[in-house]
Amino acid sequence: MKKILDLIAEQMRTAFEGCGYAADYGKVTLSNRPDLCEYQCNGAMAAAKAYHKKPIDIANDVVAVLKNCAQRGEAAGAAEDGCGNGAAAGTSVPADGAAMPPMFESVEAVMPGFINLKLSGEYLAAYLDGMRAEDKLGVEECGGGKTIIVDYGGANVAKPLHVGHLRTAIIGECIKRMGNYLGYHMIGDVHLGDWGLQMGLIIEELRDRKPDLPYFDETFTGEYPQEAPFTISELEQIYPAASARSKEDETFKARAQEATFKLQSGYAPFRAIWRHIMNVSLADLKKNYGNLNVTFDLWKGESDAQPYIPGLIKDLTKRGLAYESEGALVVDIARPDDPKELPPCIIRKSDGAALYATSDLGTIIERERDFAPEEYIYITDKRQELHFIQVFRVAKKAGYVKPETKMTHMMCGTMNGKDGKPFKTRAGGVMRLENLIREIDEAVYDRIMENRTMEKEEAEDASRIIGLAALKYGDLSNQVSKDYVFDVDRFISFEGNTGPYILYTIVRIKSILAKYEEGLAAVPAAGNASAAGKPAQDQTDAANADTPLSGHMRPAQTAEEKSLMLKLSAYNDVVAAAFEEKAPHKLCQFIYELSDAFGSFYNTTMILKEEDAEKKAGYIRLIRLVKDVLESSINLLGFEAPERM
Repeated sequence: MKKILDLIAEQMRTAFEGCGYAADYGKVTLSNRPDLCEYQCNGAMAAAKAYHKKPIDIANDVVAVLKNCAQRGEAAGAAEDGCGNGAAAGTSVPADGAAMPPMFESVEAVMPGFINLKLSGEYLAAYLDGMRAEDKLGVEECGGGKTIIVDYGGANVAKPLHVGHLRTAIIGECIKRMGNYLGYHMIGDVHLGDWGLQMGLIIEELRDRKPDLPYFDETFTGEYPQEAPFTISELEQIYPAASARSKEDETFKARAQEATFKLQSGYAPFRAIWRHIMNVSLADLKKNYGNLNVTFDLWKGESDAQPYIPGLIKDLTKRGLAYESEGALVVDIARPDDPKELPPCIIRKSDGAALYATSDLGTIIERERDFAPEEYIYITDKRQELHFIQVFRVAKKAGYVKPETKMTHMMCGTMNGKDGKPFKTRAGGVMRLENLIREIDEAVYDRIMENRTMEKEEAEDASRIIGLAALKYGDLSNQVSKDYVFDVDRFISFEGNTGPYILYTIVRIKSILAKYEEGLAAVPAAGNASAAGKPAQDQTDAANADTPLSGHMRPAQTAEEKSLMLKLSAYNDVVAAAFEEKAPHKLCQFIYELSDAFGSFYNTTMILKEEDAEKKAGYIRLIRLVKDVLESSINLLGFEAPERM
């Protein structure tokens, strides 16, 4: 189904053309003066210069056409006469085939040449009916199966996830979910750090701790054990100990570098240890990412790019794209229009070692071979900006990706403590992600138990659901590139622009719907006497006459009801814009405003106490759609709502 703004714009373009002006001037935006109108068109201001007329005269011409159409009550199929109403304007026809009503309640030209627009209640209700009837609540699947690779994990094996991994994981998951929802073929890749010096450090530390293992016996000829010689807890102790030791012991560091070289050269004993490290680490990473409701389609790592690197270096050298500079092999990436000087991309260091850029280019070659994506999205912190400028430019310069392939680096701001510095533990260290999740879950649990509305077990289950929503919404509601302050008390609040507030709105609507259904279930029992003797079909029709799923959405009767309906109608626009602009915070802002609009409607409307059955059923249809949109949205953000709060 088409976006509401696009439908209004089509109507405006038709009206501009009907007056002899270019259709492009019919662009429509949400009003910046909602006290005056709902939408506005400023095209007359732009057209004035081209047509040498006063903007207000052009606006009046267009308004006259629109008013003429409204007065004549044009319906579906009338676009050919210049009015452009109804289905011909591109919207969905109601499920029963009825024609769409006229679009506007009022159109007005105001000085110096703005066109103010208000939708008719009937048109808005019909549009929402279209949302109710269509898959995905009317959101257009504009992706057309286009393949997009999203690289958003970046965890290192043998190390626990910490708070620095939070943003890339949940932002990437949201981008992937939105893309899939819009009909793109999204492929999420964790892209593990699994091939660097940390592997040599672990191997040599393990040698010193357990020298009798067969991996360190050069005379061993049997099969290596299937069971890893360490647990994840031991592995997470081994690496930091080895890392600290290498900073003080040059001999140990040299051993680790030699072990890394032997591993990367295919030395069987070290490859066997590496496989143990990978198996143990992956199981732990999948568990911890799972606790965030984050998943990946691919669990690839830097090691998967290694087979492509020799050919990559040979190709760049043979074609003259790479050259030696101070012993290193580099590729120039600077352009004349660069605002500042950019250094060349180092492909191979003077000691012969490959770098992250080499690995990322090898990964691109592999991804092109396996998936040939139309777009790449990399999500990391801001410090890697130069790295990705260099990698993208080399990939394009060498022709490893097509010129039209879009390559985007989403640069994340940092999650900071209340002191404005990167978030740390109370002891000043980097907090493990599982500890952060536990901390926020416990805070939510304490908040729930203050009110004593749940038993302990139910409260624990709810706290995990609400805690995850608080954590993810607290992050995603900020612009990706901006730093933000992690504030547990604010994040878990049931009021304001928070995840728990959104969940509370959903739970409240569920409660209203359940009570309504209970009331409906009681009606046939009370009305059996009057129904006695009637044909079975008549009894069924009577019982179903006022159910929320029958009939159409009613036009709004109050300002609060129309405000809620207008907000709902923007869902299609918002999801598309949030994905296109890589801006999950726009979806968060939308559901916060939708929840607020529902709150205003709820506070001014006696939903369940309404005596008119059809009016009550209309309210139920409306709030059910609110619930569906909110639930769909939080699923895109990567969390869910509990049954009770």
